Amino acid sequence: MSDAVSADTIFALSSGQPPAAIAIVRISGPGAFGATERLAGSLPPPRHAALRTLRDGDAHLDRALVLVFPGPHTVTGEDLAELHLHGGRAVVRAVEAALAAIPGLRSAEPGEFTRRALTNGRIDLTEAEGLADLLAAETEGQRRAALRAAEGGIRRRVEGWATRTLQLSAAVEASLDHADEADVAAEGELLDRVRVAAEALADEIVAVVAQPAVERLRDGIRVVLAGPPNVGKSTLLNALAEREAAIVSPLAGTTRDRIEVPVMRGGIAYLLTDTAGLHDAPSDIVERIGIDRAQESLAQADLILWLDDRPLPGELVGRPHLKIHARADQPGRQEGKADRIPVSATTGAGLATLWHSIDLIARELLPPEDSVPLNQRQRELAALAVEGLRSVATVTDSLLAAEELRRALRAFDRVTGKAGVEAMLDALFGRFCIGK
Repeated sequence: MSDAVSADTIFALSSGQPPAAIAIVRISGPGAFGATERLAGSLPPPRHAALRTLRDGDAHLDRALVLVFPGPHTVTGEDLAELHLHGGRAVVRAVEAALAAIPGLRSAEPGEFTRRALTNGRIDLTEAEGLADLLAAETEGQRRAALRAAEGGIRRRVEGWATRTLQLSAAVEASLDHADEADVAAEGELLDRVRVAAEALADEIVAVVAQPAVERLRDGIRVVLAGPPNVGKSTLLNALAEREAAIVSPLAGTTRDRIEVPVMRGGIAYLLTDTAGLHDAPSDIVERIGIDRAQESLAQADLILWLDDRPLPGELVGRPHLKIHARADQPGRQEGKADRIPVSATTGAGLATLWHSIDLIARELLPPEDSVPLNQRQRELAALAVEGLRSVATVTDSLLAAEELRRALRAFDRVTGKAGVEAMLDALFGRFCIGK
């Protein structure tokens, strides 16, 4: 990554939207100190707050605390200043207008402060992804996992893998550089040791990749309610969500499309999905589409709530599921089967038991609390590294082994953002707020 600062200077409100007690405007870039001095007069010593009167020409803008942080040892790797203003809308607008009028300054784009930190080597890509998740965190589990990533947990793990791969690569490269001095037997012994070490490292990475993904923490456990028409799926969804999210009627086939409801419970995020009733004789094309979408939801489900007294379909038996004896308060349905959870969404009976069962399964599906789970991009690249390491075990030529080890190293570099990531940066930093 380049250590050079950006050519322009950016500014943005980095605290919450006004009105508030305090509003913090952050300025970063080569012109940060000049711009701050133009508004505040003399600058305080680095990393010391001082009270200054902010002026735009003859206009008095505000009395504010001013801090300056010389680069490169700042959050962005550039000269950085902060203005701690009174948090009124008019105050913030006036200061932003004064900054925008200074040549070379412009408003920051979403995530641009963090993007500069990445560009200037203050953080790596996994830490930037962790920051994005931290900003979006709504549950305690999401916060803890995102914080571990933002503080370099993934980077340290991947760098450890890369260091071990680099050591193997250096050994193979050295044997190639001194091939004239080494005998064939010695080269073969070295390659055997490299194969064993590469295979062991690949096994270690596979074990990490196989752990539950961070997406389940971030996006929620996908709980899909499924069964034939008119078995009480929508009624149960509303009871679990504790609000009227789905239309309920005695008519079969009321639900024609997926209804997704996010629920936060006990520090775990869930995405509850109501689906169209499953059966083999749809009455029209709309119902057929609804059934197809229900099947898609089932294919993506982390947990299935099956609301039917008949057996679970064979293709779902191996999937995490709970069998529900719904409408247990109605005449003739008070007696359920032993393998089903009796629930009445109308009276609330059985809901606590159902939620307890859901929570138990959910905790098995989530990453362990002390782990640093990988996201999909990171898992895919780790899998590419594993392919390279596994291939080392199959080759008989040191040149081929060296190339496979280099392939693994390139994958590790892409995980941390040292190479080949420009295509995904705009999407990542678009998730950030303007002042981050």
